[in-house]
Amino acid sequence: MARLNPTLRVEAAAVAPRTTPAPDDGAASAALPGAAYGTRSHWTLFVLLLVYTMAFIDRQILGLLVQPIKQELGVSDTAMGLLGGLSFALFYSLLGIPFGRHADHANRRNFVAWCCAAWSGMTALCGLATGYWTLFLARVGVAVGEAGCTAPSASMVADHYPPRLRGRAMGVYWLGPQLGILLGLTIGGWIAHHHGWRAAFLWMSIPGVLAALLLRLTTVEPLRGRWEQPAAVAGAGDAATPPREPMAVLVRSLWASRAFRWTTLAGLTMGFAGYGIGLWMPAFLVRSHGMTLQGAGIVMGLLGGVAAMLGSLTGGWLSDRLGQRDARWRLGVPLIGCVLSVPAALAFFAWPAGTGWTLGDVAVPRAVAAYLLFGVFAVWWTAPVYAVLAELIAPHRRVTALAFFNLGMTMVGGGLGPLFTGALSDALVPALGQEALRWALAASSGGCYALGAVAFVLALRAYARERAAPSPA
Repeated sequence: MARLNPTLRVEAAAVAPRTTPAPDDGAASAALPGAAYGTRSHWTLFVLLLVYTMAFIDRQILGLLVQPIKQELGVSDTAMGLLGGLSFALFYSLLGIPFGRHADHANRRNFVAWCCAAWSGMTALCGLATGYWTLFLARVGVAVGEAGCTAPSASMVADHYPPRLRGRAMGVYWLGPQLGILLGLTIGGWIAHHHGWRAAFLWMSIPGVLAALLLRLTTVEPLRGRWEQPAAVAGAGDAATPPREPMAVLVRSLWASRAFRWTTLAGLTMGFAGYGIGLWMPAFLVRSHGMTLQGAGIVMGLLGGVAAMLGSLTGGWLSDRLGQRDARWRLGVPLIGCVLSVPAALAFFAWPAGTGWTLGDVAVPRAVAAYLLFGVFAVWWTAPVYAVLAELIAPHRRVTALAFFNLGMTMVGGGLGPLFTGALSDALVPALGQEALRWALAASSGGCYALGAVAFVLALRAYARERAAPSPA
């Protein structure tokens, strides 16, 4: 199969020294002088995973606390959807672009560490809010801090590991959301159940400060583009001090890549469904299945978190393994995940209420069986997509380009997903009463994963064409 030559790399040559495309065979890249991975890379990946876990705890814990906050502040589902969706996504996604631009020309490790400390402090302020609008502003502060997390961290992971292992490395990094669900919703649920929602915000902010210190003091900033640029590892400055290019050049080249466009659209639909489910799932389990907040946290955190961790690891492993035979599998695995997620989601949300099993002191509905399947397949897209984007994008612009991808996924998906689900739930209340949220979630999740499958089909075709393009020289 011909080496990769997407438009993103072709136009990059106009503003930077020519680089070698990412090879399919990791052995070839591992042979570059100085290009190796080992204990330091693994430790850095672990700490980045810890930081991302803290980010997701602080981001998603609001979903667990919707009911008590709504009752104390006396606001509607639409207002809570705005608080959990648009207020966060607007600042998170828009600030990701300038933050990514900065990180492409700065020490990514230090930048992520400062951001982690900042959003953890703002999470603590959420617990001190005196009303809806002060809580709104504190959530905006969390969003500003977290805008500097995902794209720089994913760029670091790509520079720590060769292309043949990036799917698995990204799979480990993308355990962060699942661990965040597992730890945040179980521990956060316990704190909220016994001490109130304010205490949950305060206590869950502390580990983030510790993670920021660990990242800053113990990890390694990798040489930028070391797997793609032999000159860089020999000491040339084109990777360590990447050239600046006009934003218009970067945007034009990103838009010219059909693979990037369709992959971003697929990520948008995944974000729309995922953020909506993340915010409204605990409320759904409380309203439709009669669970307590603590029980809902255990279902989402313990059971759902374990299923999603399994999905993240298997998705990354499958994309690497099958991608060595045919590169199209790197997007074929996310496509299959979307197709399988549709019936699993519909079965879960449509399953009638009723106790099925007992987990300790918690009654677990039978619907959770379908939720576990959904939890595995729904995250098959994350690790492969970020590995593919790292392959498509030249190293010196990788953080900014990933920030553009996150802009679509978070601004539209994360911003409008929870708001749309909340508004649809409010609209269905006259006809369905307490079951309105159940069918709002079924409609949004089933529709989004079906659209995501279509987008991945188109992205896969474009990715195959861009890989097959002849190399210019």
